[in-house]
Amino acid sequence: MTRARAEIVVELPLIRHNVEVLRAHTGVGMMTVVKADGYGHGLVPAAVAARQGGADWLGVATIDEALDLRAAGDTGRVLCWLGVPGEDYAAAIAADVDVTAYSVAELAEVTAGVRASGRRARLQLKVDTGLSRGGAPLDTWPDVVAEARAGEERGDWTVTGIWSHFACSDEPDHPANDDQEAAFRAALSTAEAAGLRPEVRHLANSAAAILRPSSRFDLVRCGLASYGLDPAPGHTPDLGLVPAMFAFADLAMVKRIGAGAGVSYGHTWHADEATTVGLVPVGYGDGIPRHAGNRAEVMVGDRRRPVRGRICMDQFVVDLDGDRPSAGDRVRIFGSGLWGEPTAQDWAEACDTISYEIVTRIGGRFARRYNDEETSR
Repeated sequence: MTRARAEIVVELPLIRHNVEVLRAHTGVGMMTVVKADGYGHGLVPAAVAARQGGADWLGVATIDEALDLRAAGDTGRVLCWLGVPGEDYAAAIAADVDVTAYSVAELAEVTAGVRASGRRARLQLKVDTGLSRGGAPLDTWPDVVAEARAGEERGDWTVTGIWSHFACSDEPDHPANDDQEAAFRAALSTAEAAGLRPEVRHLANSAAAILRPSSRFDLVRCGLASYGLDPAPGHTPDLGLVPAMFAFADLAMVKRIGAGAGVSYGHTWHADEATTVGLVPVGYGDGIPRHAGNRAEVMVGDRRRPVRGRICMDQFVVDLDGDRPSAGDRVRIFGSGLWGEPTAQDWAEACDTISYEIVTRIGGRFARRYNDEETSR
């Protein structure tokens, strides 16, 4: 075959463009979040493109992700934040990665990492301001701050950042946003009173970075928006962000079916009249959501075509409405939308989910290709 039957193409110039746009819009330091394999776009290629677009920091969840960036040659500031007991903090400290602590017990593990590495750590503290996920609860925050300050005085680490995370920033009028920002400011005051002077204070994720200027502080953390996807559908102004991931497949076959014919497992769709259908050779084994059956669309030729019947493990069927494109013709599963094709957001809405899930799950037997030329697709 001269090309893959199905491929994901990531346009790196668009990631660079999106980071540049976000940096200009926010006017503060920019952290591009590249966790989860760069939101499905590729950890290292996305990181390189983000740095070229002006990212001051990269953000990842795990130490392994941070070390992968270092192994690939990244030497800039990198923050990781999701540790579990027994983490190898020594490796992160030795690699000059900023690590995050949520508790006094976690600070003790960082101390052990400092002893093992023989280096002073770069440490950030996360406070839970209302997401009720990671971060120090407000009632333990003074103890975490006191121990962090004591560690600075011992020479174990420098506290480089204090941060938290919004729960509802994609709903700009949600009262939790005001409550969380107020709680964060109070937590900063507690830290300042204890003598901590962090390099960066950060609260805003993509939606807040765009929609809530008061929450930008010294640094914003942009994940989804860096890849051109809308973090707050229905609320986000048009900044010129462009989705950077495109998913394609070649039609495996085209056939005619008669009126009343059932399509795919369970015959959840029947043709009202004779029509033509096309077989797309990817399925839920490749990250195409099974629950998109009878709901999502793809683009064949210059028209959107509806998915008919259930998505199978390796394939799905689309209604061609009597047209007869050739087997081997390219199907745009999703892309930027600039040519009328569905976007990851369209697929998300069809599946009652979020675009984050669409781009991070797709993969499987798709080939992956990176385009680094200043062209659009």
